[in-house]
Amino acid sequence: MRSDYMLYLVAIIFFVLTAVVLAFQVELKELWVVTTAVLGLLFIGLGYTQRPKAQAMAIEAPPPAPAPAVPPPPPVVEVVEQKVEAAAEAAPPKLELTQVKGVKEKRAGQLKTLGINSVEDLARASAKDLANKLKISPKITEKWIESAKELVEKS
Repeated sequence: MRSDYMLYLVAIIFFVLTAVVLAFQVELKELWVVTTAVLGLLFIGLGYTQRPKAQAMAIEAPPPAPAPAVPPPPPVVEVVEQKVEAAAEAAPPKLELTQVKGVKEKRAGQLKTLGINSVEDLARASAKDLANKLKISPKITEKWIESAKELVEKS
């Protein structure tokens, strides 16, 4: 039998003894009731500390599937480089909202839901309106807008 069950059983015996003392006229009744009740609570606590702990089970993952025996096709470096160069010349690099100082991924998502999809949009936004919509301090939005304006000027 588990030790925590034994300790719970001793606690129950003390509580029954407390009830018996209350039912009959015993000398020093108050002392008996307090003592047996405290001992019952003590043994409940001891039983709780001796209960078995939950153990984590290790689950082994299945082995990875073997790689196909087909060799990869040869890379086409020249075509890719020409396309990248042409694309780079056609459009200037797009600035992401996360490049603005103080704007992380979560805040960039919130700005995009408000219709601010680029750094240029943020640079043109009103600090007070933005602060009201995001429920933050206008000082913070002013700093974002200043940082966005600096990024737009650099690019």
